[in-house]
Amino acid sequence: MVHTPTTSAQATTDLLPIIDLGLYLERPDSEEAIAECKRAADAVRDFGALIVKDPRVTEKENNDFIDMIEDYFDQPFDVKLKDARPQYGYQVGVTPELTEDPKCPKDPHCVDIIEHIPEKNRPLTFHGPDPKWRFFWRVGEQPESTKFPRLNAEPVVPEAFKDVWANTMDTWGSTLHKAVLGLAEMIAVGFGLPKRTFVDMAQYGPHLLAPTASDLNKYGKVGTVLAGFHYDLNFLTIHGKSRYPGLNIWPRNEAEKLAVRVPDGCLLVQAGKQLEWLTGGVVQAGYHEVIVNEATVRVIENKTNDRPLWRISSTFFLHIASDNVLRPLEGVFDTEEARAAKYPKTLTGDQVRMELGLIELLEK
Repeated sequence: MVHTPTTSAQATTDLLPIIDLGLYLERPDSEEAIAECKRAADAVRDFGALIVKDPRVTEKENNDFIDMIEDYFDQPFDVKLKDARPQYGYQVGVTPELTEDPKCPKDPHCVDIIEHIPEKNRPLTFHGPDPKWRFFWRVGEQPESTKFPRLNAEPVVPEAFKDVWANTMDTWGSTLHKAVLGLAEMIAVGFGLPKRTFVDMAQYGPHLLAPTASDLNKYGKVGTVLAGFHYDLNFLTIHGKSRYPGLNIWPRNEAEKLAVRVPDGCLLVQAGKQLEWLTGGVVQAGYHEVIVNEATVRVIENKTNDRPLWRISSTFFLHIASDNVLRPLEGVFDTEEARAAKYPKTLTGDQVRMELGLIELLEK
């Protein structure tokens, strides 16, 4: 974590397409829905991200979830630490601050990406592990058997929240799960694939409701990097609206930095590495960072309630099932030999283990 100045003028995600999932849910075979599917596929290809409007999503669910997560992380350090499971690569339970170490400073490819971004739009400089906490909660059906048990471990329920935790996590997690599966169908249709292509591959995946939490009492200074420049290793990532700004994303050309603004009732979706793999790089995993900027500080200074001062993101990671094979999909994304070489046939669980090792969460 390094403190450096931020830039004052910045484009926002108002530039991102807003995809209406309701059109597809109501009449999936209509011309309007098919056109919206094409827009979704184009958006994830061209930007690596989009905004989705799902009529089933309510701000109350998001707020109830964030309230509980704020209260959880406002507990003493040692109380939270009881919920950590390092033996499972922190893939269930809590991940303490200063544990997850973004690989970018150690990755020549990532360093090269940053060097080719115009200087005014580069991510903030950072070194060392992120000061954010995280909690992983499994959502969805579990496989009866798997070669990757550490990626499919039993959930952790915090003692002080045992009466409300599972219901609150499952309620919001199910909402995000349904939304991102609907969008996965739309993207498949938009790319000319059978609509259940991605949904079927994701069945029994180790999906995670994964709220991150940053203590703004400790890390509330402008220029603080809460989550260093990185991409997500999973298939699709979906977020509800955070109470504190600070998330920046880079569209596919990586030349412009966009400050995320999620409209009420909408969700942000980002492409992950597994989607990049399955499309042979036609879709690129989206890079992003979370920082404290002037807008974050303004919200802190204008805060009028007595809620704990923690920045929470209601993040959900949709995964391809651990025992499924990653490779560019035949007949659509497999036409170039270079794709097969860059995205070799591999078990998804092996891809996840490799990525977790690179960010110091799991021994390789």
